[in-house]
Amino acid sequence: MHLLLKALVSGVIVAAASELARRSSLLGAVLISLPLTSILVAIWLHRDTGDTEEVAALSWAILWVILPSLVFFVALPLALRTGLGFWAAMLTACLATAVGYLAWLWVARRIGLQL
Repeated sequence: MHLLLKALVSGVIVAAASELARRSSLLGAVLISLPLTSILVAIWLHRDTGDTEEVAALSWAILWVILPSLVFFVALPLALRTGLGFWAAMLTACLATAVGYLAWLWVARRIGLQL
């Protein structure tokens, strides 16, 4: 039952954001730019474990992977504006993001970050 509640709350937020984005790209972007999934996961993790150190570790890990995730938001509009269809552009952006993550992990290890 608890898993169903988590899925329902999370799904409602995503659905609300997509509906808002249909009406206003800016408002949809503002809502989605909030770390909603991170907030929800932190809440669910704390509720499930009561372990604030786990929540802190999750938050710290999220901070370190924000940079490579930004690749997606550069690659998608570039791919769409170069004439790729939506699904091809989405795949291209996802692949570029995966490469960004791999590159970031390589750099992080080189500079001594423990991720």
